[in-house]
Formats: sequence, C-alpha cells, structure tokens
Amino acid sequence: MPQPKKRTKNASAMKMVGQLLANYRRAAGYTQRSLARLVCAEEETVASIEQGRRALKSDLAEQLDELLDTKGALAVAVKHMPEMDKYPLWAEEFIDREQEALAIDWFENQVLPGLLQTEEYARAVFRSKEPPLDADEIEVQVAGRIDRQAVLQRKVPPSASFVISEAVLLDRIGGDLVRREQLRRLRQDADLPGLSIQVMPLGRETHAALDGPFVLLGTPDHEHLGYMETQRGSILVSDANEVGILTRKYAMLRTQALNIEESRSLLDRLVGEA
Repeated sequence: MPQPKKRTKNASAMKMVGQLLANYRRAAGYTQRSLARLVCAEEETVASIEQGRRALKSDLAEQLDELLDTKGALAVAVKHMPEMDKYPLWAEEFIDREQEALAIDWFENQVLPGLLQTEEYARAVFRSKEPPLDADEIEVQVAGRIDRQAVLQRKVPPSASFVISEAVLLDRIGGDLVRREQLRRLRQDADLPGLSIQVMPLGRETHAALDGPFVLLGTPDHEHLGYMETQRGSILVSDANEVGILTRKYAMLRTQALNIEESRSLLDRLVGEA
C-alpha cells in the first residue's frame, strides 16, 4: 500500500501550488471564471487546482505562466513537485495498461466505474473507506481518479463499454446533490461516440457475473487482459483461457442488461426524478 506520509506531503504540495496560482491570478486582476475562459478550461478546474484538490498539469502551468507573466514560476513549481502516490501499488500496473487501452469493457455492481465518476462522487467514495483516510489522502486519491478519466478524452479514445447494476444508480453515495450531478454526468457520457452504458436491471432471475465486478482491456500490443479487485488487493489476468471466460461473461452480461437505448431512457427518468 502507498505510504501515508508520502501522500500527505504530496497533497500539501498540491495546496502550495494552488495557493501560488491563486496569488498570481489575483495580482493579475482575474477571477477564476475569467481566467478559466482564457485558458479554455472550466471554472471548477481552476477552483479545484487553487484549493489543492486537483494537480496542475505542466502544459497548463506553462500557459498560465505566459498569461500571468510569472516568469515560469508555476512550471518550475510543478516540475519539482514530488511524484504523487495517487493509486494503490497493487493497482498501478492495471492503471498503466488502462491509459493505453484500445478497448475497455467494465462491469460494476457496487459503485460506479472510476472513469465515469464526478469529482464529488469520487470524494464521497474515498470518504467511505474503512479504516478512514485522512483529508490529504482523500484529495490525492480523488486527483488520481479524475486524472485517469483523460483516457476517454484522447484524440483517439478507446472503445469503452460499461455495464452497471441499477442498484448503483439508486444508491445515494455522497447524498442527493452528489447523486443528481452524477446521474447528469452519466447521461451526458451515454451520448459520447465510442462509449456505451448499459444498466443491469433489478429483479432478474439470471445474472452472468454474480462473482463480482471486473474489467477487460485490449491493448495496442494485441493483449487481452482481465482485472478484478478484492477488499485488499487485485488480480491482473493475462492467461488466455481465464480472459476468455471473463469475455464470455461480459458478452452474456450485455445481453442480460437493458440495451443502450433503454438504458438512456432509464437514465433520463432517474435524472428527472433526482
């Protein structure tokens, strides 16, 4: 597992860089909103960076340095930040493979897939950990989860399919407001090209994955991998026979779940009721 002291140090570094950005922004006479518009970012992105909840990326730091005339100060601060332990050590290989994947198939029955979580939903998930994480650990883990979602914004994004239990959509992780925003995000994601969301409805008499959630990855090297997490670790599967079994399970799940159009309609209804 990652060392807590290192994660705390990195979270503090994120806050330091965020405060530095806030000071430079105010000195230049910009609001968070006006600065976000100039760099073609969301206002929430600037706010999250300034509050130390999201890491400042090097390319954005360079853009801000030029705009705020800070003589490269932000880029230097980002360059010298210590590496962040954003992920458990046992998940790092999977996350590396996920970021280069050409295809991602993901089944979840307890919590939303990390690639589809809003920042507040992710924060609520990490706040639910037992034993509890401290505040700095939570922010580092949230930053790591949000950073992973960049894989869906690649110039050529992976083909991504998600089968999600309806129970997950009905849960209130983080409260009603967090659930409402998360449902809206899911409905928007459901319209992205190359991405499909299917809901496994409650009340079924058969279910192809009663043993729990899993992920399938197709890599640029034509590898096919499976991934499963346990309470205290994970398994990355490369054996062709084992991956083949997971692939058959996923194919059956897709036939048992609501189809893409039905799933969108369900999301529309849940968004309207939230």
